[in-house]
Amino acid sequence: MKRTLIFIMLLTLALGNTIVAGDAGKPEGQVSVNAVRRSQVPRILPGNRAAFEVKAPEAKKVQLDLGRLYDMTRDDNGVWRCVTDSLMPGFHYYFLVVDGARVADPASESFFGCGVMASGLEVPYAEGDKRFELADVPHGEVVQRRYHSSVDNADKRMFIYTPPGYNSSTDRYPVLYLQHGGGEDERGWSQQGRTDIIMDNLIAQGKAVPMIIVMSDGNSRDFTEELIKECIPLVESNYRVIAGPEGRAIAGLSMGGIHALNAAITHPELFSNLGVFSSGWWATSAAPGGMVNRQFRNVWISMGGKEDIAYNNCQVMMKRFDDLGLKYEYFETPGGHTWPVWRESLYRFAQRIFK
Repeated sequence: MKRTLIFIMLLTLALGNTIVAGDAGKPEGQVSVNAVRRSQVPRILPGNRAAFEVKAPEAKKVQLDLGRLYDMTRDDNGVWRCVTDSLMPGFHYYFLVVDGARVADPASESFFGCGVMASGLEVPYAEGDKRFELADVPHGEVVQRRYHSSVDNADKRMFIYTPPGYNSSTDRYPVLYLQHGGGEDERGWSQQGRTDIIMDNLIAQGKAVPMIIVMSDGNSRDFTEELIKECIPLVESNYRVIAGPEGRAIAGLSMGGIHALNAAITHPELFSNLGVFSSGWWATSAAPGGMVNRQFRNVWISMGGKEDIAYNNCQVMMKRFDDLGLKYEYFETPGGHTWPVWRESLYRFAQRIFK
């Protein structure tokens, strides 16, 4: 383990000395927005391909893990390189695999995902698609709120988005409680998900109602209890909100979708809107009975196509909803179980609630 850590430190120091060369020795493409300062890699190439390199002269084998493994090729100077196939626009986790050790790329910013600090690659969206890009519009803000959880007996935090104009207004706002997935934490939606950018753009275009978004830590002994006992009271005592179910929505991705389901279905008196992204009850789970459609204004379900790992569970859940007479809207888009799908899901769900 000690030798591995020393190797990774040396690998870090070696980065930034080489670049991916194009014609006439000039760098090809553009540096990833998630590359660390002064690094020239990773690079985004034409056709949404990505180029990676790392100087590791003592390594025997280096691979790129981007959901699939790419073998990297070593040159005479000990620099390992590879170029990916065309990638879906949006955010993707990735790792370097150095002689079997799966590590974050020191040339990239790191994000908590997959249960560890992983590297992140942002693939640009198509020209003209500005839904998930920073725009010249009024901006809200994301703040960090710390609190003590009596449920977990631990100090925790949540990130809270307030819309443009909140600080200068006396208005009250509805609240969306938005949950991250398994292997992630309360940072996921604000960092990987670009929640504030999505909402700023939607609000500026008049497509979404200005709202507060609460992104809390779903890694709890009992999420529903913590939500009801800790999170909602903290928000409603410190922010100008519309109290009551008409002013509350809950949504989440993957594990967070199960959290949202469990909280909303067992406490329909608290929420008027429910969003379930790439999620569904386990096929062996028992769905609560007694649901009627009037308890929710919107139940919106999304899935990243048949390649989404939650696809089968979602089909089982929707069948149970059909049996219960609970109406819902279903949206499917290619992409699997990934952040491009979940950004799209938030973009669409946010336009449907509190109207």
